[in-house]
Amino acid sequence: MNYVSIIIPFVGGLGMFIYGMQIMAQGLENAAGSKMKTLLEALTKNKFFGVLLGAFITAVIQSSSATTVMVVGFVNAGIMNLTQAMGVIMGANIGTTVTGWLVSSVEWAKFLSPGNLAPIAIMLGVIVMLTGTRRSTKDVSSIIIGFGLLFVGITTMSSAVSPLQDSEGFRNIFVTLGHNPFLGIIAGAVVTAVIQSSSASVGILQSLAAAGLVPFNAAVYIIMGQNIGTCVTAIMSSIGAKKTAKTAAVMHLLFNIIGTVLFSIVAIVFFKVIYPNAGGGVITQTEISTVHTIFNIGTTVLLFPVSDLIIKLAKKLEKEDEREVDESKVLLDDRMLETPGIALQSTVSEVVRMGNIVRATLDKSKRVMFTKDYQEILDIKEEESTVDRLCSGITDYVIKISSLSINEKEHQHVASLLQIISDIERISDYCENISEFAETLQIRKAEFSETGTAEMREMIDVCTDSYIYAIEAFAENSKEKAMKVIEKESQADDLEIRLRAEHMKRLASNQCNTDAGIVYLDALVCLERISDHSRNIAEEVLTVAV
Repeated sequence: MNYVSIIIPFVGGLGMFIYGMQIMAQGLENAAGSKMKTLLEALTKNKFFGVLLGAFITAVIQSSSATTVMVVGFVNAGIMNLTQAMGVIMGANIGTTVTGWLVSSVEWAKFLSPGNLAPIAIMLGVIVMLTGTRRSTKDVSSIIIGFGLLFVGITTMSSAVSPLQDSEGFRNIFVTLGHNPFLGIIAGAVVTAVIQSSSASVGILQSLAAAGLVPFNAAVYIIMGQNIGTCVTAIMSSIGAKKTAKTAAVMHLLFNIIGTVLFSIVAIVFFKVIYPNAGGGVITQTEISTVHTIFNIGTTVLLFPVSDLIIKLAKKLEKEDEREVDESKVLLDDRMLETPGIALQSTVSEVVRMGNIVRATLDKSKRVMFTKDYQEILDIKEEESTVDRLCSGITDYVIKISSLSINEKEHQHVASLLQIISDIERISDYCENISEFAETLQIRKAEFSETGTAEMREMIDVCTDSYIYAIEAFAENSKEKAMKVIEKESQADDLEIRLRAEHMKRLASNQCNTDAGIVYLDALVCLERISDHSRNIAEEVLTVAV
């Protein structure tokens, strides 16, 4: 038998299958981007919503490995806790069964046979791609073309291995895997770990099943092994991450190992004791999909009630430590770039965190102008350095998102985020300037007049309120609060003109210390600029539908 003529087409078919999965997943992901952001917010509710989210995302991106890698990234970034991560991991195992059902549809829906459907799907997708002009149309074409290529790939693999039906040695390999559960599980785990996709691994198994090569019992053990092999990607991605992120990867491994052990015991009892003859029969593609689905849903149902114990065990194995997070570290992870819609939402959360740091700095600035507390002056300068580092890191991450395949609405969102990040950083700069003015007053032992102090407090309150409304408007996507920012900014402009004129009169009549007078005027400028940048943030909220 010429094995080269089998291996080359099989490898080519596998490549086309994986490429088709990726194209289809990219189109689905772009089309569902906004829904993913909404679903991410549901994570804050409970673990059950996490299961639903994990299943949905995995069904979209066609890879439980990729979903779990993103979960590791979320945990590493502090966006998701371990309880939420556990829910998504359980859901990811369910979502990964979708590809298997697509492949097996050629058996239970004859009109979907690859020979008929694949060429039609690819041609239809190409026509849509060439004639469509909108981004959403391009996404639809990607879904259709990817669907077609996936079927072409599975057909090529099945055709390539069909000569092996006459190979007694090849058949004996699978018979051995069926009789030895441990070897079957190892085989499934190794193949999945190598290609790093349980969906593709199941596709390979289904192509062999289509050629009538796989006994039922061997397929069951291989499928369970595939679920262990898919953990390798997440474990590799956790290298260099925080302890908590590594714990999430260990949770994934424990969940799948426990599920495999439980169902292996059931399978061994069934095939060895209850119904020995069942294991030797040849399995079909649809039956593989059924076993895969029952195993993943069954594992989730069984382990969901005790998932907290799995989390505790993972913490013990990883010896997780809950250390305080360095505020200057950007809590965004490249793993999340696998799904741009969620990466954007995560970036919004990080920008809000940066904005709240500046909010606290602004509160200190309100006090320090009058208390001249040296420790608070130092704190403001340190916080400004923190914001500078955050600004640089978040900006770099947003630029990475902009280079991905995202739709027009998401491109607008990216541009808006870059502007808002810049505005927040500039407000932080002005807070530092105010701390320097306070330091000048302290060094020169200068004081504002009683009237000047009252006016300065009034100006600070207006500008501070403007910024607080701006950050809340951005965090909540509230147009109502954005409009309040614009009102406050107009009030600050009028106030700055009036206070400047009245202060000049006091200076002219020697009612105010000269050193304090210069600081007063400079502080007015800084505060007015803070309100200007707050307005910029509000206008982004009003113009970009997030």
